[in-house]
Amino acid sequence: MTYLNRNNQSGQDKVYACPMHSEIKRDRPGMCPECGMNLVPEKKKNLKNHDARDKHAGHSVVMPARRSRGIGGFFRKFWISLILTIPVVLYADVVEKIFKWSPPEFPGSEYLQLAFGSIVFFYGGWVFLAGARREIKGRLPGMMTLIGIAVSAAYFWSVYAVFAGAEALFWELTTLITIMLLGHWLEMRAVSGAQGALKELSKLLPDTAEIIRDGKTEIIPLSELRENDIALVKPGTKIPADGTIVDGDSDVDESMVTGESKPVSKKQGNAVIAGTINGDGALKIRVANIGEKTFLAGVMRLVAEAQASKSRLQTLSDRAAFYLTVIAVAGGLVTLTAWLAAGAEIGFAVARLVAVLVIACPHALGLAVPLVASISTTKAAQNGFLVKQRLALEAARTIDAVLFDKTGTLTNGEFGVVEIWSVGRYSKDEIIELAASLDALSAHPIAKAVVAEAKKREIPLKEVKKFETLKGKGVRAFIDEGEVMAGGPALLKSMNVGIPGELSERARDAGKKGQTVVFVIKDRTLLGALALADVIREESREAIKTLKAMGVRVSMITGDSEDVAKWVASELGIDEYFARVLPHQKSEKVKALQSRGLKVAMVGDGINDAPALTQADLGIAIGAGTNVAIESAGIILVKNDPRDIAKIIRLSRMTYSKMIQNLFWATGYNIIALPLAAGALAFKGIILGPAIAAVFMSTSTIIVAINAMLLRRRKI
Repeated sequence: MTYLNRNNQSGQDKVYACPMHSEIKRDRPGMCPECGMNLVPEKKKNLKNHDARDKHAGHSVVMPARRSRGIGGFFRKFWISLILTIPVVLYADVVEKIFKWSPPEFPGSEYLQLAFGSIVFFYGGWVFLAGARREIKGRLPGMMTLIGIAVSAAYFWSVYAVFAGAEALFWELTTLITIMLLGHWLEMRAVSGAQGALKELSKLLPDTAEIIRDGKTEIIPLSELRENDIALVKPGTKIPADGTIVDGDSDVDESMVTGESKPVSKKQGNAVIAGTINGDGALKIRVANIGEKTFLAGVMRLVAEAQASKSRLQTLSDRAAFYLTVIAVAGGLVTLTAWLAAGAEIGFAVARLVAVLVIACPHALGLAVPLVASISTTKAAQNGFLVKQRLALEAARTIDAVLFDKTGTLTNGEFGVVEIWSVGRYSKDEIIELAASLDALSAHPIAKAVVAEAKKREIPLKEVKKFETLKGKGVRAFIDEGEVMAGGPALLKSMNVGIPGELSERARDAGKKGQTVVFVIKDRTLLGALALADVIREESREAIKTLKAMGVRVSMITGDSEDVAKWVASELGIDEYFARVLPHQKSEKVKALQSRGLKVAMVGDGINDAPALTQADLGIAIGAGTNVAIESAGIILVKNDPRDIAKIIRLSRMTYSKMIQNLFWATGYNIIALPLAAGALAFKGIILGPAIAAVFMSTSTIIVAINAMLLRRRKI
């Protein structure tokens, strides 16, 4: 599946880093995998050695997150800041007034708050200050900017107040930083858990591979595996690389990469995927792809690219977050000015400024859409379809009609036996037995289909003598000392063999459906006939039934005859079909549906489907199809399973619902919280202090993250 082996070259002139985690760097905009913050641009640096290589080389799509250092570092800063905050609070005037107690005094005790408050500001608050610097430098002011301004205003006023004899804000400052550290640690844990599923894909590979070289078996590290190596995969072990089976047969569990719960039967010549689990049989596979070329690496790369792209809702949320930042700074300054003009103490006015800036931090808003999108694209990959563009997944919820290409999508794309008719005393198995015994020596697609039917029925083939091909008529040979022939109507005509009325009528009906009829003759006596056609897949019936139940119109397009198209459409209950459509006309049929006001999804797998896939509101390519078709699509089906179309639409609707919920929560609470933080109800004694504002802000962000995580638990 070479379509997955692409490198996105967009944004090569810039490096994007997280304001909070400077070690997180990418070559395109996106979301920090640690905290969910928007990455900001910085100067280009050499990233050559940034991604450490190990057994999973080629499978990492996120730069090393240093998760333990990132999350653990915040937790450590929180505890140290908390310990230092306790004496600051104990020596605060407000605590003395409320609890009517006096802390112990000693030489220099009047400077204790200044000393401990400064440590908390520079130690615990430095991450916010550094993040604010990066946001401002990247011209993307946001959460860190607001927090940085807030804590800086509180600190520098408090330093001045200590020496000027005014009211300081050290207890508010230290509690604010401590709560912010705790809140950010909690939300980082939530985000980390939400994004962990994709990273688990990289753990699917085994540590070692057992290979056969020079007739000897040896175990090597996975990093030493090379293309064209012969790997031995024992029962119950993981397949180490993409490849082709050269010996053995088994059932392989591919659920972790395709979403297919039922093990897939594999035999010689079949392809296998790295990380999937072998069943009861031993396999020898020839390694085809390693590292960056593997299917698994490609899946992760496509998911990462989709997560880096923006949907309409994210663009809206980013714009809203920017304006909220501007409003917060302006509102904070207005609040400060208004209280000073009203005669309030400077310390009180500065506290209101800090509370406004903190409560308005747009982190929840910035996290609301990207986190849901990240989970949905990962969930899609785990269910057997890959989202190339987030806009494509977003569009799926609005689809009114699905236009299926017939061959290879709704049908198997190869001949199969659909009917067997016998004449007289002969059974259907006897008809198949003779026909398959003859056709076993033929390479014709129809002959292969007949032989496949015999294998399916577990019918042993008879010995054939004096086999010959009758040009334009069929085949002939001797079986059990009798002359046996198989072929079409031309064969019957040449042998002057008549067709009984009932069989003649059935053969005529089969012809109208575009089916091919093969007659079986023994000793110039007609024994029966077989009807063959491009077999309709059982999955197609379920897929179309499900789509229609969802209120989606189903159409089909094919280059086959009217009779064939009509038969397939009637068998599947398709609302509308287009027959005898030339390749260049497929996009015109999509336009025709769109002209009726329908939002159209096109499903195809061939080169001739590419224009139609591009024209459609949503292009869905079959993963086994051509690279051209895949490049033209917004979503790729890993399995050739039309039932996944309904899953795409359901996931799109679920994703949109979660995004709207998060946007509502991330913005709605500000309607009440901002006026309270500004002191609108101070005359009634209701004041939202900086520390409480920090609790509100962190809580809203955590709620948004948890709500997004609930999407992981939902079935599609």
